[in-house]
Amino acid sequence: MKRLLDCNASDFRRMTGKQLKQSIQASEGRVIVAEVVGEFAPLYPAVTNAELATAFGADLLLLNWFDVFRPVVNGLDTNEPNQMVERLKQLTGRPVGVNLEPVDPNAKQLEELATLPKGRMATAESLQQAKQLGFDFVCLTGNPKTGVTNDEIVKAIETARSILGEDALVMAGKMHAAGVADEAGSGIVSEEVVVRFIHAGADVVLMPAPGTVPGVTLDKTEKLVQVAHEHGALAMLTIGTSQEGADESTIRQIALASKMAGADLHHIGDAGYHGIAVPENIMAYSIAIRGRRHTYIRMARSPLR
Repeated sequence: MKRLLDCNASDFRRMTGKQLKQSIQASEGRVIVAEVVGEFAPLYPAVTNAELATAFGADLLLLNWFDVFRPVVNGLDTNEPNQMVERLKQLTGRPVGVNLEPVDPNAKQLEELATLPKGRMATAESLQQAKQLGFDFVCLTGNPKTGVTNDEIVKAIETARSILGEDALVMAGKMHAAGVADEAGSGIVSEEVVVRFIHAGADVVLMPAPGTVPGVTLDKTEKLVQVAHEHGALAMLTIGTSQEGADESTIRQIALASKMAGADLHHIGDAGYHGIAVPENIMAYSIAIRGRRHTYIRMARSPLR
């Protein structure tokens, strides 16, 4: 199995979810996950936000705000719903995943919550549809104001595992409170929650990167990452609080703190501009954790290889 740093598009096409997990693990904390929104107008209409994130060094692409029953990727050269994910993979040469949200109708609200379409919620039906669309992985998490709770994430992991099978790559966790009063700040995640996610079937546990949420420090995050590793899971540390639109110095600080905490994957969110991180910040993050060599090679590597 190749480490992800050395993989071409042809390698990704042959991988199962479990093989992708091993490839990530072999890369020793040098994998970038870029979140993008296809429903919004792309930053530059000639290309999709996914292609732009790819050009600046992203290894994995994560579609946010994506309705699996009404797929939209603005800027894509196909309007055929069943072809969108495959076409994105052809154009970018990257594995493509989707966020689905385990909404808790009984969540204790921290703020007024939004109402989501069924195609964005983590249900058996939406997970089955995501499988049909050809996503390489699923991420069970919550956007702001959605009322996603850790209890519902556990249930969604179990459902995802039963529908997608043992070879699927399942990521799960919270980047911020998601509008829930008793799961905010340093209370977003705990050692107990990490273990529950893994026992339910999560391959990757995601949690806020140090410095992105109040009370989320390097020491606390490092301990949680160690728990994930001890139980056989990987850890993805996330920028889900619009700091993807901060200055490059801030991005580098978060990147190095996340690497020191033990991150296997480094996530950068979609709110730098409207639906994508500031592209230069994707590159700055990549250079900080793996240098120019691996960054430029990933940026230049053709999807035809």
